[in-house]
Amino acid sequence: MRLHRLTLQAFGPFAGTHTVDFDALTADGLFLLHGDTGAGKSTLFTAICFALYGEPPVDRELMLRSHHAPDNLLTQVTLDATIAGRRLLIDRVPQQRRPKKTGTGDTLQRAETRLSRWTTDSLGQGHWEPSSKAHDEAGKEIKELLGMSRTQFCQVVLLPQNEFTKFLYAAASQRRELLGKLFHTHRYAFIERWLNDHSRTVQKNRDAARDEVLHLASRIHQAAGPNLKPQHDAPTPDEPHTLTRPALTWARDLTQASQAHALRAHNDAETARNNQLAHQELEKDTRELHQRQTAHAAARTHLDGLNEQMPHQQELSRRREQARRAQQLAPLLHAVTTARTDHTRAQDTERDARTRLLAEHATLPANDLATAGQQLRDDIAVLNTLLPEEDRLRQLITDLERVDAEQQDFTNQQRTARDWLEQEASQRAVLDGRREAARQAEEDSRGHQTQLDALSTRLSAAERRDAHLAQIRGAEQRLTAAQEEAEQAAQAHIDIRRRRTEGMAAELAADLTDGAPCPVCGSCSHPAPAQAPDGHPTREAEHTAEETHQRAQHKRDEITAELHKLRENAASATGEAGDTPLATLKTEHHQLTQQLADSLKRAADRGTAEEELLKLDREHTTMTQQDSTATAGLSARNATYETLSRQQAELTQKLETARGTAPTLAARIDDLTRTADHLEQAAEASRTATTLTQALRTRTGEATDAATTQGFDTLDAAEQALLNEQDLNTLEEEINQWREACATHQAVLDDPVLHHAAAQPPADVDAAASQRAAADDQHAQAVTAATTAQTRTSELTELATNLGTAVEHLETLEAAHSTARHLADLATGNATGTRVHMQLEAYVLAARLEQVVDAANTRLHLMSEGRYTLRHSDQQAAHGARSGLGLEITDSWTGRPRKTDTLSGGESFFASLSLALGLADVVTHEAGGNPLDTLFIDEGFGTLDDDTLHNVLDVLDSLRAHDRTVGVISHIPELRRRITQRLHVQKNPTGSTLAHLTEAAE
Repeated sequence: MRLHRLTLQAFGPFAGTHTVDFDALTADGLFLLHGDTGAGKSTLFTAICFALYGEPPVDRELMLRSHHAPDNLLTQVTLDATIAGRRLLIDRVPQQRRPKKTGTGDTLQRAETRLSRWTTDSLGQGHWEPSSKAHDEAGKEIKELLGMSRTQFCQVVLLPQNEFTKFLYAAASQRRELLGKLFHTHRYAFIERWLNDHSRTVQKNRDAARDEVLHLASRIHQAAGPNLKPQHDAPTPDEPHTLTRPALTWARDLTQASQAHALRAHNDAETARNNQLAHQELEKDTRELHQRQTAHAAARTHLDGLNEQMPHQQELSRRREQARRAQQLAPLLHAVTTARTDHTRAQDTERDARTRLLAEHATLPANDLATAGQQLRDDIAVLNTLLPEEDRLRQLITDLERVDAEQQDFTNQQRTARDWLEQEASQRAVLDGRREAARQAEEDSRGHQTQLDALSTRLSAAERRDAHLAQIRGAEQRLTAAQEEAEQAAQAHIDIRRRRTEGMAAELAADLTDGAPCPVCGSCSHPAPAQAPDGHPTREAEHTAEETHQRAQHKRDEITAELHKLRENAASATGEAGDTPLATLKTEHHQLTQQLADSLKRAADRGTAEEELLKLDREHTTMTQQDSTATAGLSARNATYETLSRQQAELTQKLETARGTAPTLAARIDDLTRTADHLEQAAEASRTATTLTQALRTRTGEATDAATTQGFDTLDAAEQALLNEQDLNTLEEEINQWREACATHQAVLDDPVLHHAAAQPPADVDAAASQRAAADDQHAQAVTAATTAQTRTSELTELATNLGTAVEHLETLEAAHSTARHLADLATGNATGTRVHMQLEAYVLAARLEQVVDAANTRLHLMSEGRYTLRHSDQQAAHGARSGLGLEITDSWTGRPRKTDTLSGGESFFASLSLALGLADVVTHEAGGNPLDTLFIDEGFGTLDDDTLHNVLDVLDSLRAHDRTVGVISHIPELRRRITQRLHVQKNPTGSTLAHLTEAAE
């Protein structure tokens, strides 16, 4: 798409009628759109989008009509553009209110659309031919020619402010949504959803069929029970292949086994009934004997057990007697126990205190320990007076480090300044050469421009010349054919007239009537009228031949006139273009265009070189001053460093003597303080232990004398015999209970009935009961088994029939699901052997993204001077997320890829710009390959440094080298100095205005 002319009327901030001549504005291939904020720079693109699609670029409603425009001036946009090789004139009037043509008030002006095509008549004259006035028809035709929707158009033609990084930083899901809209991949998502839905539907039916088979198998298994053992395994949900034919085989085995089991069960039931009656009578007799024997045996067992406790009871009686005597010694025994506990605690305390002493103090008596602790306290007082000296030493070290850092800083400043001054001369020579080369390039570009204008005129005339010559050759061929056709028509006319004249007598004779006079001789008798020969032409045939001859002559005359006009036009064009072939002129024009572009590119460096020379002068003054300052500062710091070093050495020697082996004086004081504390604690613990030892001896002697008086051999024996009141009561209660139990069990043994039963053999009640219960169970089980076996056989036969029907249905659905699931897995990226889980739509979009990245890297390599490269990543995403739409950027300085959001502001801008240009190329190709010759870039250049801005503009220059026009919307002053073709939008209280500027700004 190439823009030629845009006319705005009462549109946005533009109150009047304004025309933008894009043919003139884009003559250099690069133009700048600048102006104050809110002046209406973006309104121009809004008008272009409205002209093409009938809607503004954004979905929200915009006020298209200008508030500054007079009421009687309609809001209107007219765009002259070439789209897909067709030149169109699009005129749109949005719906608006306007004053009534008669009377007062206003009325609704409905939206209007007029579409015209530029056509050329047979003489080569061009004119606008109306094509459509219907909104839908015109919009459909324009959209088909562009090959993209409004959203796609705005994405690839206008790169809007603050939207450069949207695609670069987008998450995979957001990037997928944007690419899907641009490349219309929703059809692949629909296929994927349909395959998944179809697979789920078939799977649901298959699972229902499996559930039916499993349900029948479960019923068969339940009906068969655990006793039947088929030759084949039962079907299981974990092994789906067992749900078809193997399931039928398993069911048939169970049915046959059930029939054999039913016959055996009936015979067993009869035998079990006879055995049941015999065992019921035996159990009754055995239970009565068992009760008497049990009572006699229990009494004997308990009495024997009590007799065995006789020695224990005697010991209990002895302990009771000793406890009663020991209670009289209780106060003295308690006093001994207390003294012994205090003595043990004091000894432990002394032992712990001495373990914390130094080796030379560990065996000293209490008085010597106290004396040593006092000596350490005196030494601590002396060390406390030296603590401020440590702070002074630390301050000296800090001052030395500071002075040393200042020395290093001044040294670096001095070295930097002198190195820069040594390189200044070579840098200045390079910049002078660049400025002179740019000045010479400016002179060359003016000469190239003049030659290019003249050559363009000749090229246009040569194109017309060759077109007219081609038309002349065609016209000459048509004239030759027309002349031959006219000659043939004339000969046919003459031949028909001659033959008709020769047979005129027969023609007159055909009109003769008997009795009527002859029109030739007047006779009323016609004895021998002439006869017409075969094929004699009629008057109508002669008239038709005459008309054919006249038409052929008219056609020949028209072609002759057309040929004459074409020869005049060809002669005029040849006079302008000369005889030079068109291909030669195009080659010269292309070479001259490249020479002009090269000259302009080299000339653009002049401003940059002059600015760098001014910057070099400023840096020279700065570096000279820096060298002087650094030299003076370095001398002063050297003297200070020597004085501080001497003071540090003297104080360090003094403190090291006082510290000894400790790292600091405070640590030395802490060590001595802890040692003194330990000495004092050990002395106190030693004195306490001595006192408690004497008290223990006194208490022990008194208690030993009293124990001997009460009949105890030793003091330990008295302590062991002592019981509290509760333990003594418990002891007496146990003795009384034993005596009562012995009397009770002896009375039971004296009963004669129980004595007689005990003389008989033991009665085995459990055996009799078990035999009777076994007989009952055996009979009940046999009857139940016979009934169950017969019922089970009937049920298994019916269920096996139903299972056969279900298996047949399942086999059909298994085959259908296998096919559907395989297709769905392929579409969703879950098929077996898939390296990357990528859905069908994502797979298509990943291919598009690879194309976008390849196209973007061509520009990014130039903008970043070869440092950065975008890379499409299809690595597996985290937490099982889908893959395929990742973006990374590789830094050639490190050789490692990193995330795109780690780029700086300027790096993000040119990376996003490269990605947007690549996206525009791929979307354009995807839309049918129709070239988009005009591209708008809205802001973003303010984040770039001078070198990067230069590289970005070089890339934009490369776009126009491929016949693409680039419009830059920006406030950056540097762009006004670099770009000569500028459209200045100026806002005023009465509405914005436009001005086409053709010179670089100051």
